[in-house]
Amino acid sequence: MSLELLTILDQDGKAQKGKDPNLPAAELQRLYRLMVATRALDDRGLALQRQGRIGFYLQSTGQEASHLGAAYALHDSDWLFPAYRQPGILLLRKVPIEKIICEWFGNAGDTSKGRQMPVHYSFRQANFVSVSSPIGTQLTQAAGAGMAARLRGDDTVFMTFCGDGGTSSNDFHTGLNFAGVYKAPVVFVCENNGYAISVPSQKQTASTSMAIKAEAYGMPGVRVDGNDILAVYRVCKEAVDRARRGEGPTLVETVTHRMASHSSSDDAARYRDAAEYEAWKKKDPIVRFQQYLQHKKLWTEAFEQECVEGAKADIAAAVKAAEATGNPAVDTLFDDVYLNLTPQLEEQRRELRDLVQRGGVGAEVGHFPL
Repeated sequence: MSLELLTILDQDGKAQKGKDPNLPAAELQRLYRLMVATRALDDRGLALQRQGRIGFYLQSTGQEASHLGAAYALHDSDWLFPAYRQPGILLLRKVPIEKIICEWFGNAGDTSKGRQMPVHYSFRQANFVSVSSPIGTQLTQAAGAGMAARLRGDDTVFMTFCGDGGTSSNDFHTGLNFAGVYKAPVVFVCENNGYAISVPSQKQTASTSMAIKAEAYGMPGVRVDGNDILAVYRVCKEAVDRARRGEGPTLVETVTHRMASHSSSDDAARYRDAAEYEAWKKKDPIVRFQQYLQHKKLWTEAFEQECVEGAKADIAAAVKAAEATGNPAVDTLFDDVYLNLTPQLEEQRRELRDLVQRGGVGAEVGHFPL
């Protein structure tokens, strides 16, 4: 249990003596490229929503170090049970950008066939379980999956995320309680970004921290600077290794800030103090990591341009392709209901196909109304 705020990078990007994990140069540059691409993806997603081209978006701006540093500690074979503010993990796990953006549009290229809200991804090939809107449900799912893995005797680790508001959900108690009792190989990452939509942390819990809650469930709790990607990686690597050794779960609290509004439907300026925002803006995790790379002589203006322009070009191409992709076929409504469709559903699908062919349905109805 460590309730001090663990950090490696000073505000000027210098690593504290003896704490640098000394990742290979190529991996450090890769992580930086992923952070830049994640923010570019967020910027374009919000722009598309504001233009009316998609219906809804959630940004992770300011939290890139938190989720990328955490997930980087996993093996590719490990599983993720995300919340809805970890898009960089998809890039880390090499999910094609076009597939990510198709999900925003809910088109025929969307793995969820347009059935989910935008930004509620599900990618089996990346071991990335479907995002759910109900707060905290992923925590119990991860605990159950971890319990199953322990019974099977395999060494898979499961990582799940929630916000500070998620620690007040029933599923937080249930998930951590079961994981603690059964020593499930789960790393619970609470991204404490200061607000549960508009409710500040101090108004939704009387605990001195989120990490201290771990003690009640018989597991270690650690607080880490969520804007320091190396510190997040180091803490989560220790938690992942501990879980893989069969020593049970860990609760990691990454202390960060939600620089954007809660979602495209929210205006944080109505409840967040401008001075608070400006203070956190100076702690931008991308700028801080950039300064670290400069000290290591791994960053140049040319490298920065490559990262920024490369990400923008990839995203622009993916948006163009996604917008050119049609909607899911209407009769896909009947897919995935049962392994084998019942005679009644087969008949209903035929009737719907006939109706569409006659022009009875299928008109454009607009985007998800949020």
